[in-house]
Amino acid sequence: MSRSFSTNWHSAAVRRRSAFTALIVLPALIASRHMMEVLPRHGGDILEVAIGCLFFVLFAWISAGFWTAVVGFAVLMRNRDGFAISASVPASAVALAAEARTAVVMPVCNEDAASVFARLRATLESARATPHFDNFDFYVLSDSGDPDHWVEEEVAWAELCRQLGSRARVFYRHRRVNIKRKSGNIADFCRRWGANYRYMVVLDADSVMSGVTLARMVAIMEANGDVGILQTVPCAVNGASLLARMQQFAQRVYGPIFAAGLNYWQLGDGHYWGHNCIIRIAPFMRHCALARLSGAPPLGGEILSHDFVEAFLMRRAGWKVWLAYDLVGSYEQTPPTLIDELARDRRWCQGNLQHTRLLFEGGMRPFQRFLFLNGIMSYLTPGLWCALLLLGSLEVVLDNLRVPVYFPASPNLFPVWPVSHPDLASMLLLGTSIALFLPRLLGIVYVATRHETSRYGGLLRLFAGAVLEALASMLLAPIRMLFHGKFALLTLLGRTVHWSAQRRDHDRTRFIEALRTHAGGTLIAALWSAAAFVLNSAYFLWLTPVLGGLLLAVPLSMLTSSVKAGLLTRRWGLFQIPEEKHPPHELRWQQHVAAQGSPAGGFTRAVVDPRVNALHIALLGSRAARFGPERNALMARALSQGPAGLTRADKMQLLADPGHLAALHLEVWSSQPDRTEPVWPLPA
Repeated sequence: MSRSFSTNWHSAAVRRRSAFTALIVLPALIASRHMMEVLPRHGGDILEVAIGCLFFVLFAWISAGFWTAVVGFAVLMRNRDGFAISASVPASAVALAAEARTAVVMPVCNEDAASVFARLRATLESARATPHFDNFDFYVLSDSGDPDHWVEEEVAWAELCRQLGSRARVFYRHRRVNIKRKSGNIADFCRRWGANYRYMVVLDADSVMSGVTLARMVAIMEANGDVGILQTVPCAVNGASLLARMQQFAQRVYGPIFAAGLNYWQLGDGHYWGHNCIIRIAPFMRHCALARLSGAPPLGGEILSHDFVEAFLMRRAGWKVWLAYDLVGSYEQTPPTLIDELARDRRWCQGNLQHTRLLFEGGMRPFQRFLFLNGIMSYLTPGLWCALLLLGSLEVVLDNLRVPVYFPASPNLFPVWPVSHPDLASMLLLGTSIALFLPRLLGIVYVATRHETSRYGGLLRLFAGAVLEALASMLLAPIRMLFHGKFALLTLLGRTVHWSAQRRDHDRTRFIEALRTHAGGTLIAALWSAAAFVLNSAYFLWLTPVLGGLLLAVPLSMLTSSVKAGLLTRRWGLFQIPEEKHPPHELRWQQHVAAQGSPAGGFTRAVVDPRVNALHIALLGSRAARFGPERNALMARALSQGPAGLTRADKMQLLADPGHLAALHLEVWSSQPDRTEPVWPLPA
């Protein structure tokens, strides 16, 4: 790394973050002052003061995103950034020493094995097409607690190894005890094999990465010896539902300007999102072990959102965390339905609110505290929006019930007439709308100036897609607001989340599921609308954008989950992204491998299929039996009733014991010696 790049970013960070703070705070103060003038009593009582304070916080939150996008747009339009870390190693200058060994690790937990290994193989094949393939080893680190998924992963791994031959170093490890979830899985890898590698690239189960990107990430780390974590910005791909296609379109069009803006403020104090990144293993092992938070969950116990904490620990130890915002070839998938997205956000909400316990941790730099606070506020602001709307509604109710005082106790020559300021209200609405929607327009302008509109279906389709995505976001925002506020409240009240595998397939939301999820919010919106209309029809119109989305939550949830609707928009050329029109080689590889699929029913195959049984027992190694005196009864029940008569815990118990699994396999086959494929459960 050049000396100027290494030493000057700190002074640049002070200047930029000071300007950033001013750009956030000053407009929020002005807007809050205008809000006070709009209110009937102009901030004359505690209720209106509370409304003004909430509006200040929320307008500041909107301003932060707005100015991030504006600055990012300016950086990209200049096409020159003195603090883009990817510029330290041009794409044409990648050369890796043999010592720069790198493990590509993919933690999984109860994921579809065919999809997981299709993505891994796509990444591997892309790396194999580069001159740097020998620098990489590939690991699938399983925490799967479902017996079928466990065996299916083993079979998929063995088949991949058979197809690739000895040169491709692909390893599989199943962890029996899921301690600390993903962070514990990575920590276990580091303890076992970390000393063999200088770096590790962490992928999610839905990640794909190009071989060129892998090699360049390693080269950047080699050239910048004080960088501990290098984070890429994954591009969302392979969406089939309407929601997924809209989200990947928005991320692809608007995402680059936000990412460039983030890097402008963050510099070497960057984000770490836990996947699609590269980590220097030695300092990570030395400094980033996660202790349990004191107290019980949800705010205590194991740290769920481990990535921000690990970035803080790395920075506290003196290592830099950078965002390679312009590095392409990094991909992920988004949740296919609104309900799946909300389930994911429920976990993230608890994890981010845990960070309130760490805000005043020693050794944390001011900007890192801001990043923690930013993550916390991302789940508190929806509740604050709800509070602002409720207080506004209460103000309307009180204003209707309150008798105007034209002659106050203080001496006045003239009556005090109630004064409204519709012009100020319109200005506030206009300012808020600009802050929310101008970044979308800047994204379109950036695409157009790069002459890339044809990659999005043409300028007309690009603009139409942006308008439709903005309308959909406006309708979905109140639904997300209500649920995020609920999640934050439940977390603060002590309700912990159940952690399960994320659904990544495209299963349309049924009416009953949508009604069960959104009925409460729809009922609240209906009652709220009726009350607002009766009390103040003008205020009802102001609430329409919010209450409309809640009233339409059930059909919106169903429509956005539809693959048919997604395919229809694709046929019309809407929400098109370059990776969809011309998929890169690694994404074509993934689609080709995933289309082949793999047999399901892993537990049954481990009992009946000789090859699968032998593979599973071999991978168990010399694990000791965990059975107690009940083992004979379990074996008898397994033989007579088959898989249907066993609980998930029973199956996991059998799979964990090589001796009893072998005995069960032998009994199934020996009881039917004349059959080429035995029947299980055994016939009466």
